[in-house]
Amino acid sequence: MSVQEMSFWDHLEELRWMLFRIVIALFIFAIGGFMIMPWFFDNVIMAPAKADFFLYQWMCRLSQSVPGLPDFCDDNFSIDMVNIDLTAPFFRHLSTSFWIALILICPYILFEMWRFVSPALYEHERKNVRWVFLFGTLMFFAGCLAGYGLIFPMTLRFLYSYTLSDVIRNTVSLDSYMDNFLVLVFIMGFVFEMPLISWLLSQIGILKKSFFKTYRRHAILILLFLAAIITPTGDPFTLSLVFIPLYALYEFSIFLVKADPKNEDEVVSLNKI
Repeated sequence: MSVQEMSFWDHLEELRWMLFRIVIALFIFAIGGFMIMPWFFDNVIMAPAKADFFLYQWMCRLSQSVPGLPDFCDDNFSIDMVNIDLTAPFFRHLSTSFWIALILICPYILFEMWRFVSPALYEHERKNVRWVFLFGTLMFFAGCLAGYGLIFPMTLRFLYSYTLSDVIRNTVSLDSYMDNFLVLVFIMGFVFEMPLISWLLSQIGILKKSFFKTYRRHAILILLFLAAIITPTGDPFTLSLVFIPLYALYEFSIFLVKADPKNEDEVVSLNKI
């Protein structure tokens, strides 16, 4: 049966089977994640809570060469973590397995979406959409890696080292650590989709290059504000570690969107005359 001959119920049936396959894949990966979670938790999730995390080691070597940078050479740095909820470890085990599985099957989800919509597209549209799905997947993983390897460790180290009073000893609950970990990793994953979203909005005529160029200064201020919130350390170097990737995404978005039609530029110039 061709796409044109498929009825509404046929499309609904295809959608149902697509969702069923995604749920099965999510379930299988979640089981695998549940089995390896003790090792994964100690060596990956809890790695930023230890002094030997790769980012801290790199920053330590850099701070020894460049004066004025924050000191990351404290070998005694370690997060004191506590659990105050009896059921939290078990449910965190389950939920973290689910979220890790969701990240891992992201390419498969996009593949299923592609297989669902591709029969309704022309050949040239299929080629474009295929690259869009691939690009979106790579950018999402790049954002998650940036959140894990840069944003979360910087935020964690600053907030844990910040003291309101010397009589207060900082400890971190399991729920607080995991909530911040997952939120920052996923947020950066979606932030890195900004070029893709800009390209899609450009394709339907909502965004043009002139919009990004007109509001570039406003964007710089907003991105600086966001970088300051994400890494509230106060030093310019740490701020730039977050700001530069965000601004690079903005400039990359300009490269991907469509240019303004020439006739629109001519109309604007005539109106000025």
